[in-house]
Amino acid sequence: MSPREDAPADRGFLVGVIFFILGLGTLLPWNFFMTASMYFNNRLETSEWSNGTVTTRKEYYFNNWMTLLSQLPLLLFTLLNSILYQWISEKVRIAGSLVFILLLFILTAVLVKIPMEEDRFFSVTMATIWFINSFGAVLQGSLFGLVGLLPQKYSAVFMSGQGLGGTFAALAMIFAIASEADSESAALGYFITPCVGTLITVFSYMLLPKLEFARFYLDRKSVKKQKSYELETSSRLLTTGETINSGDCVPPDAAEDSVRTSDPSNGSVANRNPNTGDNDEEEGVKQAFLTLPSENTSPPQKSSILQVFKKIRVMAFCVTFVFTVTLSVFPAVTVDVKTVYGEKWEPYFIPVVCFLIFNLMDFFGRTVTLLVKWPSKDSRLFPVLVVCRVIFIPLLMVCNVQDRNYMPVLFSSDFMFAAIMVFFSVSSGYFVCLSMTYAPQLVEPIDGETAGALMTFFLGLGLSLGAALSFLLRFLV
Repeated sequence: MSPREDAPADRGFLVGVIFFILGLGTLLPWNFFMTASMYFNNRLETSEWSNGTVTTRKEYYFNNWMTLLSQLPLLLFTLLNSILYQWISEKVRIAGSLVFILLLFILTAVLVKIPMEEDRFFSVTMATIWFINSFGAVLQGSLFGLVGLLPQKYSAVFMSGQGLGGTFAALAMIFAIASEADSESAALGYFITPCVGTLITVFSYMLLPKLEFARFYLDRKSVKKQKSYELETSSRLLTTGETINSGDCVPPDAAEDSVRTSDPSNGSVANRNPNTGDNDEEEGVKQAFLTLPSENTSPPQKSSILQVFKKIRVMAFCVTFVFTVTLSVFPAVTVDVKTVYGEKWEPYFIPVVCFLIFNLMDFFGRTVTLLVKWPSKDSRLFPVLVVCRVIFIPLLMVCNVQDRNYMPVLFSSDFMFAAIMVFFSVSSGYFVCLSMTYAPQLVEPIDGETAGALMTFFLGLGLSLGAALSFLLRFLV
């Protein structure tokens, strides 16, 4: 959506800052659970004993199950949100989701201090991941629909906030490791951090309706305001000598009589054709009035979900494919890459090279779209470049992933792994942000929320497909 001329100013870009914080808050659940995989794996690291000797180490495949059970509810509840959002108020969906996410994070923090048998801990953790991502899906879908009602740059700002969410989680994990506190205290501090972040997100959302700029675009009852704006814009195109109020819709006959009885001396009637006796300007004014919408014109109707999908189907494919490629190897494969350097670097290797680099570069890729948007939304090159990202799957699989079953190690160097991660993450953030910001531009403004909700569903579909594919790819390594 382009900015409207009659819109109030976003003073201090405060609405943009709020949507940046809301974007950060939507991905806090996923990123904090993902970067805490070492903590969860340590609690689940156990062996089976037989006759006093160790026989078999029980493998929970936590990273794969975490990825799958976080993306399946994301897909399911994003689909439900895209269908049911018209019947459940936006405030209930957004504020309610944030409150439940906060409560689930508090539960996760409490569990750090509660001893628990491994199987039960695994089950409780998976259930928490399922529910926290269910509410996260409703939150994300609702916010994408909301930001789709604002000018385009706000979508890019929102997506940049999502990118920074992962960086926030990765830095929290690095600080927890560097604190050299015992594992329980470090984990407790780590999970308290998103509780604070979610509280800030709640307060930011509560502030949004108090801002004039936000009310102007987000008020669902502003159809009459939009129509008046369109009438005013249309009236400016009239080149008569009189000033016509866009809110005063003159009947066509009255307008015609007014023009025909105008005094030529005042310039209202000019350029009369000597052959026909017709007044060219008079005809232009008459036609303008005939096409000007009246006050009784009904507001534009929303398109059906299928009609909106047909307009955004290319962008829907792009966002699905980008996340399918990304989640198929990150973090299920990349988290098992081992450093070739000493033990002092090893605890920081995955938090820094895998999570921090990925999230920083993903944030960079999303933020670049505020300045550069290439290819254009109508370019055939755009989906081609998106498909080309599939090359990152084999490249990351031949890094120093341990343990291995079938594929050889071609890139054992930490530097090569880091370099691949940089291009992998920048391209992921860039193409995702372009897809999500282009989609609302392909539909009418009144369908912007529907387009945002549908795109969030396809985003979730890509995440779920990538999570399911990660089992196979990790086995093939």
